[in-house]
Amino acid sequence: MLRTFLVAALSCASSLVLAQSSLSSTPQTGLLAVYQEAVINNSDLAAERAGLAAQRETIVQARAGLLPQLNLGAQVNDTHMSLGLEQNSSLGIPGGRYSADRSAQMIQASLSQPLFRADRWFQWQAAKSGTQQAELQFSATQQNLILQTAEGYFSALRAQDALATARAEEAAFFRQLDQTRERFKVGLTDETDVLQAQASYDMAKANRSLAQRSVEDAFQGLVRLTNRDYNALEGIRHDLPILPPLPNDAKAWVDRAISQNLQLQAAHFAVNTAQETLRQRKSGHLPTVDAVARYQSGDNDAFNLPNPGMDIFDSPVSQRSIGVQINVPLYSGGLTSSQVREAYQRLDQSEQQRESLRREVVQNTRNYHRAINTDIEQITARRQAIASSQRALEATQIAYQVGTRSIVDVLNTQRQLYNAVREYNTARYDYILDNLRLKQAAGILSPNDLLELSRYLKPDYDPDKDFLPADLDKPVSTDQRPSLRP
Repeated sequence: MLRTFLVAALSCASSLVLAQSSLSSTPQTGLLAVYQEAVINNSDLAAERAGLAAQRETIVQARAGLLPQLNLGAQVNDTHMSLGLEQNSSLGIPGGRYSADRSAQMIQASLSQPLFRADRWFQWQAAKSGTQQAELQFSATQQNLILQTAEGYFSALRAQDALATARAEEAAFFRQLDQTRERFKVGLTDETDVLQAQASYDMAKANRSLAQRSVEDAFQGLVRLTNRDYNALEGIRHDLPILPPLPNDAKAWVDRAISQNLQLQAAHFAVNTAQETLRQRKSGHLPTVDAVARYQSGDNDAFNLPNPGMDIFDSPVSQRSIGVQINVPLYSGGLTSSQVREAYQRLDQSEQQRESLRREVVQNTRNYHRAINTDIEQITARRQAIASSQRALEATQIAYQVGTRSIVDVLNTQRQLYNAVREYNTARYDYILDNLRLKQAAGILSPNDLLELSRYLKPDYDPDKDFLPADLDKPVSTDQRPSLRP
């Protein structure tokens, strides 16, 4: 799966470069350009990359315990001896204190080759399994960066569209307030209507201020992701195809997720690592066998050999040995048994975590599949709601002019229209992100999915003009009829 993911990323690289060059002449930044910056500058991805490189070194370290070990050493000792003797006339030994200085030098080399080290073998297997787990986790981080980029990008677009809707709503309520004041001046309405219109305008103004802050927060999220500032983004066109998942079968997606989800595959290797670690701990009760060869060279003082005469203190001595060394562990204070019990619990922990993750993956996959189909229905319904709300507002405006409806009815209908616009755009962006989340759950999300979306981006996107489909923004004949523009 890691190789497949990287191949997909590389196949998209040329498209990223072309997209970056084409974007350089426009003020807006595209989705692929943001993703490219995220790949280069994202700190979470860099941390995972460093962690993977560190984990790969554990294989080298564990394998080293199965390879020959060669050591070379040297020692130099200077010894000062002082001896006090009593006079012995019969032996002809005069009394007094005698002293001597002796020096010893030695060079030694040793070579050992493990013959039977079960604990080190299983440690090596655990390191390999742990590295495979780390590789899959790194791939999952790469895949998650794709989703994070899309979430940050489309959250910013969603916030911009919401701000454009809030501006249009504020402008509409201001026009309504202005018209109501004019009607009040000529005696066609009372002060209550003016106050109602003023309250609605004040509320719309406050909502616009909150929407502005949401835009700034969303763009700050892109800065955190990429460490780059963005002034404007290419917007998504309204002709983006709205299609159900293929296949539109939740079970098929769940089966694919169970077999291909990167986090779940990493959890399988986490269990394998725990199993190998358990075998390693159990091997602590087994004997070890090593082949050992040694060579030592020095003078006889270094070997503590008897010296028959002062004239051979500095005589060279060499010693060679080769053999098999067997060590049988008998008792280590209960350390090995405790480590085995710990390994059993770690294995059970990793198995339970894998099962919990499997259930989460199944739940998320079903939820995202269901959400996409709901999003499709919502987009269709909200789009129709905009058109219906427009007609309802037109009728309410006319009825208000002839005195059959109140200003409250007009304001409520106007508010309903802009709520429909907001909900329509929310459904659009939910549809895009839910599709990407479903693919991530199934383990098939790749940079090519961003490339496909980028084909429906509008380079000259203006939120104040493009926050809803052009065919829904019907022209108006008089100022007394509703307009969706600011």
